[in-house]
Amino acid sequence: MLRKKYLIALLLLTPVFLFLVYAFYRFEPFVSNQWNDAKLTAAIASGQFGDATFGYLKGPSRKIRYVQLGEDPSKPMLVFVHGSPSSSAFWFNMLRDSSLRAAANLLAVDRPGYGGSGLGIPMISVKEQASNVAAIIRERRASADQPIILHGSSYGGTVSARIAMDFPDLVKGLLLQSASTAPREEYTYWVTHPTSHWSLSWLLPSSLQTANTEKLSHQQQLEDMANEWSNIKANTVILHGTDDWLIYPPNAYYSCDQLVNAEEVIHHMVPGKEHDLIWSAPKLLKKYLLKLIKREEVATDSVILPALSQG
Repeated sequence: MLRKKYLIALLLLTPVFLFLVYAFYRFEPFVSNQWNDAKLTAAIASGQFGDATFGYLKGPSRKIRYVQLGEDPSKPMLVFVHGSPSSSAFWFNMLRDSSLRAAANLLAVDRPGYGGSGLGIPMISVKEQASNVAAIIRERRASADQPIILHGSSYGGTVSARIAMDFPDLVKGLLLQSASTAPREEYTYWVTHPTSHWSLSWLLPSSLQTANTEKLSHQQQLEDMANEWSNIKANTVILHGTDDWLIYPPNAYYSCDQLVNAEEVIHHMVPGKEHDLIWSAPKLLKKYLLKLIKREEVATDSVILPALSQG
């Protein structure tokens, strides 16, 4: 009898164990980029990022860690908001780009629950996350009229959209990269539910525990945003891979349909690309970011800029 129970337990736990091995392999880059302050300091000290600094600021309900490159009040501020599981380190290849650094001040934040912003302590409410990140943006911007452009990836795109909804006068440009915006239009691993239970969650790294908790709340959070899209006024670019198996392509079409009051919307589906556009299409991302930055530079000078076109 004991042997039978042992075999049953083994059969039940083996798939979980195999998935955890697979998940570690698949998500190891995201887990390893939960940099501590020492690693962040070393990266900045390497000299690859120019005038760079990092620090902590208190938002309405969470202390948030940020990395900033440049504090030139004559330039727009480009803000990077990462997905799940990740941190500000996700953006460091973009932060190295000299063309972006020349065109804008760059700000990357650790979303609540990741990196230095309470690793492993999730903040389920996207509205609350948006409020905390927006507070850091306001604190770090050079002036009240400095244009702010958001680049949100995956669930960072969700948070970025929420910031643009709740603080429409703050955000002038918005790039939604592979963003989760449409309820029920994303893949959820079958093991997400069991590994979210206290009896198994301890097996996961802290960043994956946060990601799991967020994942199970996505549908409700996206439904809560459904009636707020008309608040977004920012010029918006939507980039999505046609073969994205994690955040399905209908998310991009949904965003386009909802952005009824955005000054301009560009929708670009990238043929054959999956969820990892930051690695598979970095030049395209930079192209659109520079267009959004250029538009704000010209708008600040009170000059009419021709409409952006799909590239």
